[in-house]
Amino acid sequence: MDIASLVDGVRSGHRASVARAITVVESTAPRHRAAARELLAALAEGRGVDSPAVRVGISGVPGVGKSTFIEALGGNLTGAGSRVGVLAVDPSSVRTGGSVLGDKTRMATLSVDPDAFIRPSPSAGTLGGVARATAQAMTVLEAAGYDVVLVETVGVGQSEVTVAGMVDTFLFLTLARTGDQLQGIKKGILEIADVIAVNKADSERETEAKAAARELSGALRLVHGSAERAPSVVTCSALTNTGVREVWDEVLAHRERMGPDGLAGKRARQQLVFAWALVRDELEQRLAHSPGVALVRDEIETLILAGELAAPAAADRILAAYDDH
Repeated sequence: MDIASLVDGVRSGHRASVARAITVVESTAPRHRAAARELLAALAEGRGVDSPAVRVGISGVPGVGKSTFIEALGGNLTGAGSRVGVLAVDPSSVRTGGSVLGDKTRMATLSVDPDAFIRPSPSAGTLGGVARATAQAMTVLEAAGYDVVLVETVGVGQSEVTVAGMVDTFLFLTLARTGDQLQGIKKGILEIADVIAVNKADSERETEAKAAARELSGALRLVHGSAERAPSVVTCSALTNTGVREVWDEVLAHRERMGPDGLAGKRARQQLVFAWALVRDELEQRLAHSPGVALVRDEIETLILAGELAAPAAADRILAAYDDH
């Protein structure tokens, strides 16, 4: 693999090079992992730790209209002169490991926009549906000159915590449905949101959406207390592109409130967390490919399935086999 040529292609914004680079950083093949490290190091040269790109995580319950919202938002941003990269993390197929949903089919207009790049990525079974290589893919997009990077996650739960630790601003989309507001707070999802948008506020549902936004604002003030600012809650309709610009204004306002020092500190802490995540991932890969572990794997599996070996003892034997080699 010619890393130098690939780096030049990415920095030139060549779409095929960007796609290939993301494929390399997503791959778990040992030869690609080594190439990915070299590629990312080369892309980082001369750029410093920080990137001027706006990084936004977007999530919400299934059916809330995330893809429709991202297409509307992305179109607004490219129309205003921005270049937008979208990383849409889909559930992985248990058979092939590939993406199941394929967001390009749900963002038909944005996917052909020359100033946008959409990458559906399989979650590969990682925690909360966030792909292991999402952070590296963000680096590739930013090196290619995309000044807005949107990371869409699937479902709700731990994935929100994960993506919130990778971006500058976490946007949570919700619907005006009885009980959804309090249930969201119960799960802790709304506690980590920086901006909340009640989507599908169109036609006869606009009044209902505005009422839900007021209820959420009040509930969030109780959750966050008087010591800290509660997240902004706005309404929008991605289908009619109404209020989408106002949602983006709230994202930018949140970024402005952090200030340069706050943003730099947040990204530095994210880099520290990311470094340890890479260490854990590398150790997992080394364990999986360890010759010592390979020698005892079948025996240990047989003993566990036969009920003759407890899981803690099996784990000790696996680690001992790894240490001995």
